[in-house]
Amino acid sequence: MGTVPNALKGISSMATRQLLAELVANWHAQGGEPVDIESVGGVDAAQRVLNGEAFDVVILASDAITKLEAAGRVLPGSRVDLVRSSTAVAVSAGAAAPDISSEEAVRAAVLVAQGIGYSTGPSGVALQALFARWGITGQIRPRLVQARPGVPVASLVASGEVALGFQQLSELLHVPGIAIVGTLPQTIAIDTVFSAGVAAASARADAARRLLAFLAAPGAATAKRRQGMEPV
Repeated sequence: MGTVPNALKGISSMATRQLLAELVANWHAQGGEPVDIESVGGVDAAQRVLNGEAFDVVILASDAITKLEAAGRVLPGSRVDLVRSSTAVAVSAGAAAPDISSEEAVRAAVLVAQGIGYSTGPSGVALQALFARWGITGQIRPRLVQARPGVPVASLVASGEVALGFQQLSELLHVPGIAIVGTLPQTIAIDTVFSAGVAAASARADAARRLLAFLAAPGAATAKRRQGMEPV
């Protein structure tokens, strides 16, 4: 989102970028205060808040919000949970879709894939832990490609740099050049809850709380599902 004079200033991870654009447009349509939310890689976003950069609202994975609250950068008690986001698998458009119907099938697909893309965010961390649990990290390490912060895994898939891409479903939707195979099976599902909080340094905490209440309200559920997430 572009810079808006006198707007509530927010920062979010890339996973919620499309959703927030839609919800903020709805907020403005209903007469809400101007809002300007910058979406960047989640790791970078959390570090910027931790470093003291001025924001009014912060929207990140729930564990990141918890850490920022503990560090005094998010107001205690201001956190609201917004969505649950599942990790999905993508291949390049026109490529044969692998079987991902079971844990065994996903493991087999990973072992033969010519390049496996993953993110620096929560899904990427969980995926690395899964590979370690399977005992295949050493075997596939030469074929693992971590997307740079703020770079979608989908772009690695679309360009052919990797054959399999793992990322939040919301970040794979609407991207040309790829095909979404589906979300991971339940036994190895990697789900992330994204939450929002009022920045401790905000001089407009009341307005920030109103915005967060709007984002968490039942009326936002349709937009959340349209963007590949589930309300919580």
